[in-house]
Amino acid sequence: MSASDSDGRTVVDFYFDPACPFAWITSRWMLEVERERDLDLRFRVMSLHLHNIGNELPDRYRALVDKSIGPVRVAAAAAAGHGDEVLRDLYTEFGTRIHQGKNENFDEVVVESLAALRLPAALATAAHDPSYDDAVRRSHERGHDPAADGYVGTPTIHVDGTVWFGPVLGSIPRGEEAAHLFDSFRVLANHPDLYELKRARTGRLVLD
Repeated sequence: MSASDSDGRTVVDFYFDPACPFAWITSRWMLEVERERDLDLRFRVMSLHLHNIGNELPDRYRALVDKSIGPVRVAAAAAAGHGDEVLRDLYTEFGTRIHQGKNENFDEVVVESLAALRLPAALATAAHDPSYDDAVRRSHERGHDPAADGYVGTPTIHVDGTVWFGPVLGSIPRGEEAAHLFDSFRVLANHPDLYELKRARTGRLVLD
């Protein structure tokens, strides 16, 4: 992976599953950073469903994980037909409905999101079509850190040639605060011996 593109901009590959609230918050942070810093921000799909195959989960989370593959398949189908550039806006449409609108009917979310972007309604059938799973898996696996035996979580971010799970945030930083946090993250991310930083989460998630 490249740390910068031909224009010298920092390349950031952001891997998301539309169902993950933490990915949603981090993605909105990165969009704020993009306004303040010279980034080439690229959105990629990953899958909570694939990540959790074989894992024991609480019933409610298992139900979420199992149905989360639907919007991911649709995103993969849309990218295949319309280019990866479509993922940014499609994810925004998905996430606005899922995380801000609290719509847990993912089939409805998909139909409304496609209509909002004037994408072909037929793409909605991909949600229940496992033939798209290979494309999802290829993107999901590109998100892995090859040095970490396939470990990946959501969100995953590639920046400056390094792969990170997170940053995981409880709310969306805005403006210069967002940029300052990103600058600080890059300092930490570029230290060759730093591999984990975590503290206990308090309070509720703020998704808008």
